[in-house]
Amino acid sequence: MMETSPQVIGKLEKPKKVRSLQSGETLAGLLFVSPMLIGVFVLVLLPIVATIVLSFADWNFVQGWKGIDWVGFGNFEKLFHDDQFLRSVRNNFVFLLAVPVYMLISMVLAVLIDRHVYLKSYFKVAYFMPYISSIVAVAIVWQVLFQPSYGPINQVLHTLGFSNPPKWIADPHYALISIMMIVVWTSIGFNMIIYTAGLQSIPKDLYEAADIDGANGWTKFARITFPLLSPTSFFLLVTGVIATFKVFDIIAVMTQGGPIGSTSLMVWYLYDTAFVNLKVGYASSIAVMLFVFVLLITFGQWITQKKWVNY
Repeated sequence: MMETSPQVIGKLEKPKKVRSLQSGETLAGLLFVSPMLIGVFVLVLLPIVATIVLSFADWNFVQGWKGIDWVGFGNFEKLFHDDQFLRSVRNNFVFLLAVPVYMLISMVLAVLIDRHVYLKSYFKVAYFMPYISSIVAVAIVWQVLFQPSYGPINQVLHTLGFSNPPKWIADPHYALISIMMIVVWTSIGFNMIIYTAGLQSIPKDLYEAADIDGANGWTKFARITFPLLSPTSFFLLVTGVIATFKVFDIIAVMTQGGPIGSTSLMVWYLYDTAFVNLKVGYASSIAVMLFVFVLLITFGQWITQKKWVNY
């Protein structure tokens, strides 16, 4: 019978040591990330699954678990005949118009501050302050500005010759526009900072070559700056659209969905249904529809970005 040489035994032992070392590293890695994984599972994945399941039930959580009545797709059928829900969906899609507005303003400000303004840091901080300010403080300031009788905005309009200026947040026809103006004002700073970072990545050689060819400022912006900022614009567009479907705090502080539901967005209607009317199952179906809308719009943006985003 042949004896196994020490060299062969060493070769057989090395893979075992490597496998044990790899398994030990894997176990240590799992231990380090386990708090985060547990948090994601408990705080994110589990509520998502619970929301989807409860969307097929008619349940008031005050009644306890025994009060669950499974209705199948009844909640979703009811949504399409719910005037308040349809109004909140319409308001949400109108609210999307605020995204390109503050993106355009932010891009222009970023270009001006980056190329033609001294004290760049001061202006960056000044424009960024509304974004990080307390939403309650922002709401109080704009409530004073929009005050129909003695507010500064209407006083200026009276001075300019407008005898009957809008009542802004007190008028159902202007309330949503007023909220959109506030969101534009608070969002400009963040978007401007991102655009400024995007401008730093554009090679200076392109502008020098354009100067040699005699290109003016508009040509350089249209042919160099705007196309090369398209990846940044795509990022801000996707995040901005998602953010508009999550708007809640400014509505809760200023209008509570009024007047006459003119500022009721999907998240506010969801909150009102779940925590005021205590219809948890129906509110879960609203949350599922909100997820579907965001998913479809984001998916559409990813498809169309190939036609206008230059990487």
